[in-house]
Amino acid sequence: MDTLLAEIAFDRDGLVVAIAQQHDTGEVLMVAWMNRDAVSETLRTGQVCYWSRSRMKLWRKGETSGQAQKLVEMRVDCDGDALLLRVDQAGVACHTGRRDCFFRVVREGALVIDRPVLVDPAKLYGG
Repeated sequence: MDTLLAEIAFDRDGLVVAIAQQHDTGEVLMVAWMNRDAVSETLRTGQVCYWSRSRMKLWRKGETSGQAQKLVEMRVDCDGDALLLRVDQAGVACHTGRRDCFFRVVREGALVIDRPVLVDPAKLYGG
């Protein structure tokens, strides 16, 4: 594991960007951050774990919402400063209740929402 972690160019805060992609459709689901512990746990358990910059702690995708990501494959880009996580997403990936986090599209100079809410966020997070 140490040899692999040495190949990843974590930034000065000890983080690397991670892009989650649905393994069978190619759909880009979300972007998050990982630290060494998150990468290690993800590889060890097969369940994707990120680093929450707002909470300053490990964030196990789906631990509160049930919308977990199972790791199918992890790829490291040529510079080592980005990870591509090919995952099997259970349910929605976005905290807004949408399938992915890229539901806002620029059209005629404005942001337009083009994806529906599939699950009420209050049901996902009990709020």
